Amino acid sequence: MTDLADLFPGFDSHYVDTKAGRIFLRWGGKGPPLLLLHGFPESHAMWHEVAPKLSESFTLVMPDLPGYGWSAAPEPGEDLFPYTKRAMAAAMVEVMEHLGFSHFNLMGHDRGARVGYRLGLDNPGRLDRLALLDIIPTYVMWHKMDRARALQVYHWSFLAQPHPLPEKLIAGHPAFFLDWTMASWTAAKDLSAFDARAMAYYRAAISSPDRAMAMCADYRAGATFDLAHDEADLAAGRTLSCPVFLAWGEAGIPSRGISPLDAWRALAPDITGTAVPGGHFLCEEAPRPTLDAVLPFLLGDA
Repeated sequence: MTDLADLFPGFDSHYVDTKAGRIFLRWGGKGPPLLLLHGFPESHAMWHEVAPKLSESFTLVMPDLPGYGWSAAPEPGEDLFPYTKRAMAAAMVEVMEHLGFSHFNLMGHDRGARVGYRLGLDNPGRLDRLALLDIIPTYVMWHKMDRARALQVYHWSFLAQPHPLPEKLIAGHPAFFLDWTMASWTAAKDLSAFDARAMAYYRAAISSPDRAMAMCADYRAGATFDLAHDEADLAAGRTLSCPVFLAWGEAGIPSRGISPLDAWRALAPDITGTAVPGGHFLCEEAPRPTLDAVLPFLLGDA
């Protein structure tokens, strides 16, 4: 299978050893560092449409999260620790320190955005600016889960079921599960927004038993330890100390229910943001409007 270098012309690939195992990443560009973290069920490949423009102003670091893409998929253990957002965030700090960056900007989508805000809460001073794409906090998702939200994000409870139930069911037809799920989260309800090379990469990952196991462990951690970490921060009154910006799809997951910005006020009192045309996968469905929304913030112009 292609190494996807043709999706990222001019970018280098690299592995970094961390306590979570070897992390694969691409990097390139010029300017201050910007860590880009992908979400489920994708990989760093999701950034290929926006990376060229972002690299004009930032040194981009685009890793595959633990258990995704070409990064290591550590055994989850009974405590799921490697797949908590706290542990994933710690691995990303290791990656950035290895590259020589003690503080940096971060933009994350989906699960990567959850790693991003956990990194900011656990490591005050690390993040200069934090941009979040199409999510609301984990504690809001679980505590405000009603019928409409549960149907919209059925995978939250499905993937969090005990091993090996979801893994076995996904293994029966992994490509169908991935294609149907991704299409259902787009505004067009199809896969037209996605590059065929990237889709082949995503399908190969979820067809691998260790990757499917890791993705389920990610959601099991989200339903337990990640939720508890959010609740502890709320009880202690901890908030994100850096400027925070939220972009969400007009037909995305946060667009229903509680106001997306209001959902973040307890953890990010001064958050700003806007809706962007498209569904959940902003960087592939609407790369130009997404860049128009987030670049002024990342550059400090907003």
